[in-house]
Amino acid sequence: MKSWNPRITALAAAAALLTAGLAACGPPASTSTGPAGAGSSAAAGQPSGTVTVFAAASLKATFSKLASDFEAKNPGSKVTLSFAGSSDLATQISQGAPADVFASADTRNMAKLADAGLLEGAETNFATNVLQIAVPPSNPASIAAFADLARPGVKVVVCASQVPCGAASDTVEKAAGVTLSPVSEESSVTDVLGKVASGEADAGLVYVTDVNGAGDKVKGIPFPEAGKAVNTYPIATVGSSRNKELAAAFIALVTGAEGRKTLADAGFGAP
Repeated sequence: MKSWNPRITALAAAAALLTAGLAACGPPASTSTGPAGAGSSAAAGQPSGTVTVFAAASLKATFSKLASDFEAKNPGSKVTLSFAGSSDLATQISQGAPADVFASADTRNMAKLADAGLLEGAETNFATNVLQIAVPPSNPASIAAFADLARPGVKVVVCASQVPCGAASDTVEKAAGVTLSPVSEESSVTDVLGKVASGEADAGLVYVTDVNGAGDKVKGIPFPEAGKAVNTYPIATVGSSRNKELAAAFIALVTGAEGRKTLADAGFGAP
């Protein structure tokens, strides 16, 4: 049996105290909250990650700006945008496309998703828009009124009826008592605008916001019958979203004061 040596015990205790002191002086433990960005982390309480937004083609300019603003206000976040005709986007979402937010150019396509139980909560209306006639800057067909679009030889381009701008065009035709014979029907309003801007068409029915955004590439001709077809734009979180917190934050930006100003500057009306 070994005997107890008080000197050895004292030395061991001193060594333990020295080790603890050195550990206390060492570098602090990492407080990183995860891969919010290269060499950085999202601030506490701020949403982070990626949010995928499916938006009507007519929202491209405004939503691109709002996406940049959102990323600047929320370090560690990224907004992925996908633009197309609202009917195409609604179909993609119903078939399982990975979207977090859907912004439609009409209530009809949003209702399709709501009726199918594919939305998280209720949608919010955030803007309105009306049609305008777009013509090349020189206005080669001398278009001055909606009825001029039905003159023989005038090459008119419109959206297909299932697209919100196409449905609005149909409504305007009935209200004006004028039947158009378009040379083509496009799947999005930006395609209509492109054919007018390139000179492939004498005129096209697009939104006033598209004319405003095109600058000097086209000339806009307002017409009173446009008031018969005002499109309301709703936005909602998709039920299958993997980042509902970030989706809600983006929707809050769009429907808040900053979003309303950006939309108004582009020519959108209030909801």
